[in-house]
Amino acid sequence: MSYNLLKGKRGLIFGALNESSIAWKTAERVYEEGGVFVLSNTMASMKLGNVSDLANKCNTIVIPADATDVQDLENLITKGMEHLGGKFDFVLHSIGMSPNVRKGRTYDDLNYQYLHQTLDISAISFHKILQSCRKLDAINDWGSVVALSYVAAQRTLYGYNDMADAKALLESITRSFGYIYGREKNIRINTISQSPTITTAGGGIMGFDKLYDFSERMSPLGNATGEECADYIITLFSDLTKKVTMQNLFHDGGYSSMGMSLAAMSVYREGLDYNDVKDDKSKKR
Repeated sequence: MSYNLLKGKRGLIFGALNESSIAWKTAERVYEEGGVFVLSNTMASMKLGNVSDLANKCNTIVIPADATDVQDLENLITKGMEHLGGKFDFVLHSIGMSPNVRKGRTYDDLNYQYLHQTLDISAISFHKILQSCRKLDAINDWGSVVALSYVAAQRTLYGYNDMADAKALLESITRSFGYIYGREKNIRINTISQSPTITTAGGGIMGFDKLYDFSERMSPLGNATGEECADYIITLFSDLTKKVTMQNLFHDGGYSSMGMSLAAMSVYREGLDYNDVKDDKSKKR
């Protein structure tokens, strides 16, 4: 159902790869709600996915850009405004990748060059986007910027690796730049801490299927889907949330407020061998 929440608004969406991407689902919802936008991803990602199909569906264009390259970003922002005929009212940062995760390097054996790439791609790129938009005065007053985060920014989750560091930095950038952009142009900046979601990027996390199942059992409302996340993003892009800024907003079915659920406890009890845990101090857990 459409409510025309974004009628007359223009935007920039980073990170749509294929139909499973939250950015893809968000683009579809923005289009349904009357918004117009340009899409962007790296050339390599565009070859792996089918974002051109999304562009055709939403009557827009894809402008290739490396979000870690300021010159690329400035070119993208300039061309995006030219195509849309004005400044942006909303921006979505849905970018994240860890070479350490992809290479199977554990957190206590990180490749530091990979770590730098993780931070640059997954978090510092957000700062570069915001700084480039501010330099080019590319976002209208009362505009909205959203980035996707995860609860591992605050809590340790096995297997999430250096992406947890990147998400923590992403949320810090949100608060710091949110103050600057808020006082200057009433632009709000928020992150959404989304449930584990079956996407191309999420599938690369160690033990993702178990993490997804555990989160589902722990959350009173169950995991939030990609489609539901897109709906939430739409509300943050709309004028209904004009005084929400510098927040990390949990969209996880209640997971972030839970300690233990009956469903998770039941499974835990079935698999628990107390003597092994007590006697074998070397047991990894």
